[in-house]
Amino acid sequence: MSGDDERAGVPLTNLDQPLLAGEDATKRDLVDYLDAVRDRILPGLAGRPLSVMRVLRGQKPFMQKNLPKYTPEWVRRVPVWAEASKREVNYALCDDRRTLLWFANQRAIEYHPTLSLAESRDRPTHLILDIDPPPGDGFTPAVRAALLVRQALADAGLAGAVKTSGAKGVHVFVPVEPAPAEDVAAATRALAARAERLDPAVATTAYILEDREGKVFLDSTRAGGATVAAAYSPRIRPGLPVSFPVAWDDLESVTPADFTIRTAPGLLGEGDPWAEAMPAPQRLDAALVAEGHEIPVARVAAMHEGKRRARARRES
Repeated sequence: MSGDDERAGVPLTNLDQPLLAGEDATKRDLVDYLDAVRDRILPGLAGRPLSVMRVLRGQKPFMQKNLPKYTPEWVRRVPVWAEASKREVNYALCDDRRTLLWFANQRAIEYHPTLSLAESRDRPTHLILDIDPPPGDGFTPAVRAALLVRQALADAGLAGAVKTSGAKGVHVFVPVEPAPAEDVAAATRALAARAERLDPAVATTAYILEDREGKVFLDSTRAGGATVAAAYSPRIRPGLPVSFPVAWDDLESVTPADFTIRTAPGLLGEGDPWAEAMPAPQRLDAALVAEGHEIPVARVAAMHEGKRRARARRES
């Protein structure tokens, strides 16, 4: 079998090389998977600044935001000012099969789009809660926490769709009507706090790991300019799982390992369960937003608390 190919005008090279150390998957398997699910994954990528996780042979995985100089001219891109590094970053816009195949040939395994479209970066299209179970506890605690989030959403008159993260947790996506990023972030914090209050023995919003006491972390920080693994994106994990949509009623009967680059295409049939499960955009309740604005931003609060604890240790 040849190690080279061409699809949609994109030269594909070294297809028979191993994709990850310790896995029997090849680069061809990645290309074939992404090509098979292109009509499902592309709607979640199109028009959004994209970061990818790549794995080059013999190297550790790395996140690529800025497009390399050798990127073909036909790959659409958008410049975004990065305040942290004080420079302009050229993000890709992965809008079509050709661009997706080019990324696959670059050994881009994970696909992390922003929550907002390129033309309205201060207006996220979705509110997201990332549900992260503690190490070693399996998937069941994440499911229990996700159901708390579902109840908190319902209590606020909202509905969301859920997918496995492709790692060990789940992502809850709530499509929202246009609103300032700071208001969407505030609503996310409020929903996490409300879900925590429903069963504080299960879930926590504590950002500092040592404060979580073995509970499931409801991460409300995926807001503003943050990214999240797209539905159907492979993940750099043993077995090459993918982030896969799950019906709420089926969440307790699946595990993240059920969905891999080998199994996922056959489970999809002709449909797109992510698109089918996604509610229409919803208006955020003013009281929910106001409540969230009273809750400190988790990363900022954690930074200040970390400094306070370090100072206390030094003084003691």
